[in-house]
Amino acid sequence: MKKELIKAYKNDGFLMVRQMFSPEEISLLYSVAIDDTVTGNSFDLNDQEGKKTKLTLWFTAGDDSFGLMSRCKRMVQSVQDLLGPGEVCHFHSKVMQKQPKVGGAWEWHQDYGYWYKNGFLYPEAMISVMVALTDANQENGCLQVLKGTHKMQRFEHSFVGEQQGADPDFVKEAEKFSELVYCELKAGDVLFFHPNILHRSEANLSDSPRWSVISAYNLSYNVPFREKHTSCITPVQMVPDQAILQSGKKEVTHADFLKKEAEITLNVK
Repeated sequence: MKKELIKAYKNDGFLMVRQMFSPEEISLLYSVAIDDTVTGNSFDLNDQEGKKTKLTLWFTAGDDSFGLMSRCKRMVQSVQDLLGPGEVCHFHSKVMQKQPKVGGAWEWHQDYGYWYKNGFLYPEAMISVMVALTDANQENGCLQVLKGTHKMQRFEHSFVGEQQGADPDFVKEAEKFSELVYCELKAGDVLFFHPNILHRSEANLSDSPRWSVISAYNLSYNVPFREKHTSCITPVQMVPDQAILQSGKKEVTHADFLKKEAEITLNVK
């Protein structure tokens, strides 16, 4: 990854890369996302208005199409460039399913607001990578970030509906100093974002679905004391970029899916 892109990520806390995945790759990935192997393992988290935010999450990056996506060279090398020295591991991937008219909001939060409760000590060793499976815009609830707020470190998080939301007084103060950016993406675009960047998304009130897959990565030295899944400290077995299309459609059939009742942030105050 070019030095200026790495510098922009470190300064802003996020980075958008256009058309990192081809239309053919996105078509294949979306066909897997809407398959029952994914949708049948989803669960809901209510936002503060009771709308459902639906997601399917699993830990180990396998040989299915999404596992190949999160292990492909362009993803792993980009993560390595942004995080720096250390062994890149796949913490988890999740398919975000924001259906037209009914898809709920995500409140202002930091990913490390969640991951802190999983027992990770080093946020700088972690990153989230969102791949747009459909277009994401203001109308269908694209991600919003407060630019540069990763430099403010972790805010306290508490329940907002069934989600973890950042302390609203601190968010209000951060808004005075930080530019609000709507991360509008076309299918195939990728958004890299820091675990301490404040971000949110509106409910999807449009007629268009907003689907994405987010892969979270961790460097192997960042060993959590609560999280029991070992994928986050197991170095990724990288595959060539061509593997996604060469393998054809491969459903997520043998994944270690997260069950809602096992979600740590719902059980650790």
